[in-house]
Amino acid sequence: MIFRRAAKLPGSSSGSFQRRANMTYASRLSMSISSAGGYVRRRAWLWPILGFGLLLIIGLLIHSSIESTMKASLASQLQTLLNVESDMLKTWLQAQENNVESIANNVEVRALANQILSDEPPPEGAVVSIETLSENLAKQLAPSMSSHDYIGFLLADRDQNVLASSEPELVGMEQPPEFSSWMVKCLEGTPTVSKPFLSVAALRDQQRRVHTEVPTMFVAAPVRDSDFQIVGVLALRLRPEREFTRILQLGRIGESGETYAFDRDGVMLSNSRFDHDLILLGLLPDHEGVHSMLKLLVRDPQSNLLKGGRANVRRSELPLTRMAEDAIAGNTNVDVEGYNDYRGVPVVGAWTWLRNYDFGIATESDVEEAFRPLNILKRAFWGLMALLALCSLGLLAFSIVVARLQRQAREAAVEAKQLGQYKLERKIGQGAMGTVYKGQHAMLRRPTAIKLLDTDNVNETTITRFEREVQITSLLNHPNTIAVYDFGRTPEDVFYYAMEYLEGVNLQTLVDDFGPQPASRVIHILRQACGSLFEAHSKGLVHRDIKPANVMLNRRGGLSDFVKVLDFGLVKALDDDKAGENRMAGTPLYLSPEAIQMPGSVDACSDLYALGGIGYFMLTGSPVFNAETLVALCQKHITETPIPPSRIVAGVPEDLENVILSCLEKERSRRPQTARDLLQKLQACADAGRWTDEDADRWWNRHERGVLPNHSLQKKTSASNSTHTMATSPVGSTDTLGATMDPS
Repeated sequence: MIFRRAAKLPGSSSGSFQRRANMTYASRLSMSISSAGGYVRRRAWLWPILGFGLLLIIGLLIHSSIESTMKASLASQLQTLLNVESDMLKTWLQAQENNVESIANNVEVRALANQILSDEPPPEGAVVSIETLSENLAKQLAPSMSSHDYIGFLLADRDQNVLASSEPELVGMEQPPEFSSWMVKCLEGTPTVSKPFLSVAALRDQQRRVHTEVPTMFVAAPVRDSDFQIVGVLALRLRPEREFTRILQLGRIGESGETYAFDRDGVMLSNSRFDHDLILLGLLPDHEGVHSMLKLLVRDPQSNLLKGGRANVRRSELPLTRMAEDAIAGNTNVDVEGYNDYRGVPVVGAWTWLRNYDFGIATESDVEEAFRPLNILKRAFWGLMALLALCSLGLLAFSIVVARLQRQAREAAVEAKQLGQYKLERKIGQGAMGTVYKGQHAMLRRPTAIKLLDTDNVNETTITRFEREVQITSLLNHPNTIAVYDFGRTPEDVFYYAMEYLEGVNLQTLVDDFGPQPASRVIHILRQACGSLFEAHSKGLVHRDIKPANVMLNRRGGLSDFVKVLDFGLVKALDDDKAGENRMAGTPLYLSPEAIQMPGSVDACSDLYALGGIGYFMLTGSPVFNAETLVALCQKHITETPIPPSRIVAGVPEDLENVILSCLEKERSRRPQTARDLLQKLQACADAGRWTDEDADRWWNRHERGVLPNHSLQKKTSASNSTHTMATSPVGSTDTLGATMDPS
């Protein structure tokens, strides 16, 4: 609700509350919401903007859904590929372990190995040297090594000392550190496969060159004596670039995908598929036949080397990639959000750590390739959004120009002082919704009050309210109700309606300027107001804003003190159950208890409560209740009993006082039930009919010039605009003055 300034309350400390309470109140929040709906409906340019916003939201939701679906699918794909790769590698490793265990348990191999490993001297007369035994072991192992692609062997005792080997330089080597980890495992009784490492013996590389630090790996199994006790280790050499790397290189997604192995130090144990690029980037030496196996560290350069980035520290000082760090911690994970690989390229990946073999496996793919379909969709979506935004901005600019031209046309039409058949003469009132002019019909020359809907307020909601006000008032034809002549809309979209032009004074101004009125005149005025209200109530309409400012006295048809009831803008149909009608509406000084407590339940008795308040005001010169705050005023209407008018002003007739107080009863059942009932009670008063036409004529002859200077507009222009010369009734406006609470 909005509460506007009210007229002065006698006895109040500030002397201004009545003026504040007598001003119109309306629900700004509700008005804003309803106006927004009409605003959108009438402004076509808003639809593309709303459509753009809606499509943007939908697009973002779809994009998010597609992205999450793609990420879930990619995560599943990466995890599946990793599982396949790790299962294939585990199967191969287990097959190698089974092979070497079978070979180590071969009777001849086992016998020869035990002779070499035995601490006992050879039998007397036997002339067999260690070299001979080693040669015989090599011959015995040769078929199995050939069939399983082993390229060498070694035999070590429990102290990890090499006693026999296909590489003579290894014989006699004590506890080689490169062999320690897998030998210890074998000596504990478990066959195993070592990680790839650089050889300490001179071996042939892939280019058939013989040198040390050639990538190699061993498959080892424990050697047992006749008592089945472990006495040594038999290890067969493998080329890791063959089966080990080939299995890992089978796992790849797209053009940028690869799968590789790495150890705890972040050293890559298999070959990268990007060896050529790594040479160009300077991560590998530019030598013929160079490979990344055991030469490359899986560390994050923290910038994309493919796009010209460079690390600021030595590679050994760089942090491990996020994948390697998490895998070395023993975790199995998938990351589709993206992280840098060893080239600094953003990738997605999945990884796991093989605890039995102490190395990890990762499968990765570049983010750019993995999300290429999503990026294409994203570019297309944002391109369409940009195009729609440009179209919306173009429509907005066009609509603003058109709206400005339309507004200028409406203002020009008003300035031209001509609306259809009506010629405007001068402005006589201004309200929240519209402006009222005095004018006349071009043909009839009849003085007319013409209300124009302000150009700033032209929207669906205000037009609907404007039309509703006209239509409701047009339903009423009682002589004491303001009459509407016409309603129209100019080609420039200026909405207006014409009503009878009244020269007179409203009851608020009458009492403010001339004090309390005699009982006979009060009865005379209230009886006419009852006639107007009875017709409205008979049609199922409740005024809801009966107050002194909405009842006007004027000279009409040769009659003085002729009453006109104004402002049916807040009228409520008795069968109207709309939720909007459940908000408080009316003037606080004249609100009935039910209008405050249950706004949706107001009826004819509510109007009669307000009419009783008008009678009280005319008799005493003050409203029924005074208060410093709106809340206190409403509370008094609900709970307090009015002070009898006779205790405020002497000479108030008891019968009229009883009628007035009966209208002000808190319970509706104790009030007059219809305006006709009230009319009959007023007619039964002793002073009824004592205010004659002659009395009215004398009053008007004496005061007419003071009330109507120049026989036209109001006597004065005040903050409350309380005296006016015509009927106006915009919904929730200040044209009719007084404190009105507007439900809309």
